[in-house]
Amino acid sequence: MLAQIQSGAVVGLDAVPVTVEVDIASLGLPSFTIVGLPDKAVEESRERVRAAIKNSGAEFPAKRITVNLAPADLPKVGPAYDLPIALGILYASGQLGIIPKDAVFVGELSLDGSVRHTNGVLPLAMLVTKMHGEKNLFVPISDAREAAIIKEIHVYGVPSLLALFHHLSATKLIARETHVSFTKVVGSQAFESDMADIQGQEHAKRALEIAAAGGHNLFMQGPPGAGKTMLARTLPSILPSLTEDEALEVTKIYSVTGNLPPGESVMKFRPFRSPHHTTSRIGLIGGGTHPSPGEISLAHRGVLFLDEFPEFPRNVLEALRQPMEDGVVSISRAVGSVRYPAKFMLIAAANPCPCGNSGSETRRCTCLPGMVLRYQKRVSGPIIDRIDLHVHVPTVATEKLTDTSTKNESSAHIRIRVQKARDRQTKRLHRFALRANAEMPTRVVRECCPLSPECEQFLRLAVTKFRLTARGYYRVTKVARTIADLSGDTVISVPHIAEALQYRPIEET
Repeated sequence: MLAQIQSGAVVGLDAVPVTVEVDIASLGLPSFTIVGLPDKAVEESRERVRAAIKNSGAEFPAKRITVNLAPADLPKVGPAYDLPIALGILYASGQLGIIPKDAVFVGELSLDGSVRHTNGVLPLAMLVTKMHGEKNLFVPISDAREAAIIKEIHVYGVPSLLALFHHLSATKLIARETHVSFTKVVGSQAFESDMADIQGQEHAKRALEIAAAGGHNLFMQGPPGAGKTMLARTLPSILPSLTEDEALEVTKIYSVTGNLPPGESVMKFRPFRSPHHTTSRIGLIGGGTHPSPGEISLAHRGVLFLDEFPEFPRNVLEALRQPMEDGVVSISRAVGSVRYPAKFMLIAAANPCPCGNSGSETRRCTCLPGMVLRYQKRVSGPIIDRIDLHVHVPTVATEKLTDTSTKNESSAHIRIRVQKARDRQTKRLHRFALRANAEMPTRVVRECCPLSPECEQFLRLAVTKFRLTARGYYRVTKVARTIADLSGDTVISVPHIAEALQYRPIEET
């Protein structure tokens, strides 16, 4: 007897339909074969399914069982096919009377028949909305809230194979999961650091505000202990809120990689990723035998903080060039090619030299001139040119550190300005499907950032005097647009361009 169960496979960040076909032959020696390009985890499902069926009180047929995962040319990865395989065996052996045609099943089975967590449930839920007829999704009970964020489908959290058997037999139904509203899930976040806790560094805090408002990249350079890392880790407290579409984009990535916090239905806040400088190129960019997202994709719509920037291997940093420019990363392997989103804010921090005291007024640098030059050359010019804001973070004077009379502006106040600026950008760029000034390509900059004759003349002189590249020209314009958004101005003026220019690495003629 033949059984056909609908399931799905995640390819990149999207899911595709997979039909689990189970055939139990009346003749032949007992065997259990799985075909359809299964990986090791799928092949091992034979033992999990066998034990789960027996421990659930059902009979595992001692016959020739053949399982086909169609389409046969698509590699199948992971244990998510355990549940549909078990259902197919129960139906094909006559122990289960009916399998609904409008349902998709996914889940890993324990040996006792309980259903374990499975990665990639959100892409599968999105797949169900595009399928014809299938509107019911059966997932592990621990992943039901994740799938319930999609309102067009009916989600059922399955605790065990036995519970699903009773549900399909109509003896004891599984309650349908209530739709999870994004507006009700998202709440306030408690941050470890606040801008009010940082003494001094007004110039750096202003640069962080501009970066947060426009999604711009930022490079902080200064001596050890000046507060570069603390400033970077305070950045999440002033970032604008995730929109629902952005939250779903981020959640898909975290769902596929298994990084979604247990019990959460959606990522509520912008991610902040801080990989160590020993991270490999594949760990940062993504890849592997079966390509998976790297740190730059996990930082999508959020922050990628690279502390000790020059300590990262040069080939790792050079791999950032294309994603920083395009906002996506393409990974090609023998099994196929995938594209992952990578629209992140790069926040980098570095010392000026190996000892950290180059240019300091209070400490003596012990590095030889050649050492300083080699250390600074670890980061290439093309990477530097792709960073919008460059800030020197000096040592804070003792008077400022001990001054308790000055009240610093809190992150809550700064975040209000940042949110208003980002809302202006989202409204202006909506027709281009963009959300922040940093995402604007050249043609959009020309259309959305018109310059007055005075501004054009001022910027033309700056390009000649400071040897700005064509990329630098447009990045200055985008930063100036963000500064104008922060101040609530509808047009870019000369002071906005002047402030944007001071954040560029310049070389006077």
